[in-house]
Amino acid sequence: MPVARTKAVPAYSDMEEAQLVIHARRGESGAFGAIMQRYNQSLFRVARAIMSDDSEAEDVVQESYFKAFKALATFRGDSTLLTWLTRITINESRGRLRSRRKTVDLAEVETAQKDGSLVIPFRGAHVMENPEAEVARTQIRGLMENAVDELPEPFRLVFVLREIQGYSVDETAASLGIKAETVKTRLYRARRQLRIQLSEVFSSSIQDAFPFLGQRCERINQTVLARLSEHRLLIDG
Repeated sequence: MPVARTKAVPAYSDMEEAQLVIHARRGESGAFGAIMQRYNQSLFRVARAIMSDDSEAEDVVQESYFKAFKALATFRGDSTLLTWLTRITINESRGRLRSRRKTVDLAEVETAQKDGSLVIPFRGAHVMENPEAEVARTQIRGLMENAVDELPEPFRLVFVLREIQGYSVDETAASLGIKAETVKTRLYRARRQLRIQLSEVFSSSIQDAFPFLGQRCERINQTVLARLSEHRLLIDG
């Protein structure tokens, strides 16, 4: 009696982006999961930068993934998948805010900032050597996150993408649909406003700002996959 062969499970986590897209278009849940695992942190930070609330940002990321996966056939590869997902996340976030508050007038902000303040560049993160220092770092990170939350959305988005996520100028411009020079200008003004708000620069904690915890990551993955399954967009459950 012939022995049934077990079908090998693709190593989704090791795939290049283009291959992941191909498998996701087939409705393979593993491919969707790998995409979310790869980009959850980035998209959560983008949504958080606009919504200024962890729970709302999580909801935005879930909805953005669902809409993106439903429309995956329209992704032409003109940009990276992350850039495409970032645009969807930004649109979803701004759409939710549109009826709740007006966008800050950049002209007013620029006028308020004409005080000649200097920009103090952010230094690189360093490793803490003892528990007391780690506690201090956590407190500083909280102060830094609060200061970033106070930035007007256009400045906040550029700051998060450039300083926290490490996007290049061109990647940031492509994600936000603005010119590279605009990215540079907004980052300059974001740094300057933070300089005004803070008595000293708390740069050692900036790379750890807005952490994406494991439980939240898993919750988003399971929620999105369940919705895809409910809409019969998966081939394996």
